Amino acid sequence: MDTPFTSNDGSPDSANTIETEDPARAANAFIPRDRLAAVTAATPNAVALIAACGTLSYAELDAQAARLAGYLAGRGLRPGALVGVCIDRSFDQIVATLAAWKAGCAFLPLDPAWPDARLASIIGSADCDVVVSSGATAARIAVAARELVVVDRDAVAIAAATPLVVPAVAADDLAYVIYTSGSTGAPKGVELSHANLANLIAWHNRVFAVTAADRATHLAGLGFDAAIWEIWPYLCAGATVLLVPDAVRTADVALRQWLIEQKITIGFVPTALAEQLIAADWPADTALRILLTGADRLHLYPRAGLPFVLVNNYGPTECTVVATSGIVAPTADADRLPPIGRPIDHTPLYILDAGGNQLAAGEVGELHIGGDSVGRGYRGRPDLTAERFLADPFAGRAGARMYRTGDLAALLPDGQIAFHGRIDDQVKIRGHRVEPEEAAAVLREHGAVRSAVVVARAEGDGTHLVAYIVPGDEPVTAEALRAFLAERLPEYLVPDQFVRIDALPLNASGKLDRAALPAPSAENALTSEQFAAPETPAQQRLADIIVEVLGRGPVGIDDNFFLLGGHSLLGTQVVLRAGEAFGVDLTLRHLFQAPTVRTLAALIEELLLEMLEAMSDDEASARAAE
Repeated sequence: MDTPFTSNDGSPDSANTIETEDPARAANAFIPRDRLAAVTAATPNAVALIAACGTLSYAELDAQAARLAGYLAGRGLRPGALVGVCIDRSFDQIVATLAAWKAGCAFLPLDPAWPDARLASIIGSADCDVVVSSGATAARIAVAARELVVVDRDAVAIAAATPLVVPAVAADDLAYVIYTSGSTGAPKGVELSHANLANLIAWHNRVFAVTAADRATHLAGLGFDAAIWEIWPYLCAGATVLLVPDAVRTADVALRQWLIEQKITIGFVPTALAEQLIAADWPADTALRILLTGADRLHLYPRAGLPFVLVNNYGPTECTVVATSGIVAPTADADRLPPIGRPIDHTPLYILDAGGNQLAAGEVGELHIGGDSVGRGYRGRPDLTAERFLADPFAGRAGARMYRTGDLAALLPDGQIAFHGRIDDQVKIRGHRVEPEEAAAVLREHGAVRSAVVVARAEGDGTHLVAYIVPGDEPVTAEALRAFLAERLPEYLVPDQFVRIDALPLNASGKLDRAALPAPSAENALTSEQFAAPETPAQQRLADIIVEVLGRGPVGIDDNFFLLGGHSLLGTQVVLRAGEAFGVDLTLRHLFQAPTVRTLAALIEELLLEMLEAMSDDEASARAAE
């Protein structure tokens, strides 16, 4: 990881043109689909995928994808088309993406966890030629999809399909499209090529010395570009990818145990989870050798003595998942947050001032990314593409481009990059890069909202979205607005707090004065439903736990935890604390089933009664005495 940095002419330099050593680029001249085919031919019986349902060999993965590709071609799909894939984390989901490549097409990941309206919007915006789904998601997208293939419904026909002759594709052809948050209220699709992905794969497998003996994780959300990074480098190296069970994905204690039991050697986890994992105790013989993290700003250094190294990563979707990467070493006396590492292969970085001039080491400027990681642009948005994807004046070759990230950074004395936040209002919320204006744009569609703005505020456990509402003539509650947003946006874009204001504050230039927006408080909170106070000691204890976890209150016994701004990571803390307080084994699934204080207290009472009924008289007496 500690490769030296050089300037464009190859000599040491303190200017912020930063690039790693340049291994032979011939190593990157491949199509990932074809690299995987070569691995399959060499080791057909090796295990490619493992999930709770079983295993899938490289030969089985290839055969299933080939038959699905043949079936899609028989339905009229032609090379160069875009195939949406709307399937839960499963073998079928990975088979469908490979089938798109085998048909000479690109794929678009569609996360079934998204609201129906968002799925429909993205399918329409991307102009998908066909969407491949499962029976569980088909009804939700049937209207939006131009052509719909349901893998379980059409299983017999797919199994009987003749595998087609795999068409050739060029390195610059489209490999996949992935959507990110957009400031206009609509998400935007980023187009990435086979060459972009090949550069990521070649760098990853070289730097982390990936071999067929490795066991890697697939944990990231399906609409998050890290999911692509989790799968294809390992399959192109003949390694095994294990699909993390949903019940484990966001629970640090359970995930740690699963990583140990499954003998995972390389794994990616979002920053919030990584910070919990590096604080835990690990057996000395843990198979894990590399823990990769990214998506949010890393606040902690690993403690000494961990059996694995922590690698922090940074990169916008527009530059193929990862642009910088670096080992974070333990330190007892850090005077700054962990850096984001150094640029990956063939990915020069430029730190520029407002005039486009390179800044000296130590000076903070806007980070620009050039080289082989830079994607093609935004799908169907030439205006936005021209604004963010610029000609690279430092590359020394015609046609070179760089991406203007909007992130502030500086070159550190040791050659790593320090991240200094965003120029604009784009922020990371629980691992997802979002623009709060997307939530505000949807809020303004509500009939009872005259005007709205959404901003990010840093609080105890991270960054949270706060919505400022100028109400119309109709009364509206925070719960009603949360429900309205939840139908149209992913849960991480739904604000945690709603503040009522009479008018948006403006500065002398007529622009929104964000500094004048009041801090959320009990006095300015948007009216909620009638508050129901806790009625029993158990309800009061649960309400106190939720207030502690959320960092705000009060919490009524009928308030839905997830509509108060709770999410899976915070939910894990609630069930752990509640389990300890009441002496029962609680899981995140219990909280999903009983998301209010009233219902969770009743569920805990049922669990306690079941425990007592299973005890002997002596055990029950001892339990009652505790």
